[in-house]
Amino acid sequence: MTTTITFDFDASAFGALRLSPGEFAREMRIAAAVQWYAEGVVSQGKAAELAELTRAELLEELHRRKVPACQVTADELAAEIHGG
Repeated sequence: MTTTITFDFDASAFGALRLSPGEFAREMRIAAAVQWYAEGVVSQGKAAELAELTRAELLEELHRRKVPACQVTADELAAEIHGG
């Protein structure tokens, strides 16, 4: 089951970003998924699904947008390694 969400934008928004409406919608989908991943709201797999990308493509987007692909802190990693 899918749900359609509609946003209304002034036509100038597309021109400012130099994107067609379809490209704009795709960019919004990817940007939202990357942001939610960066905030720790969704996993990599869910972010890829939301962005309609493969996991590899999502990793490329994360790199391009300078978002760390690993969301584990050094303290969390140390605790996991030491069984804590």
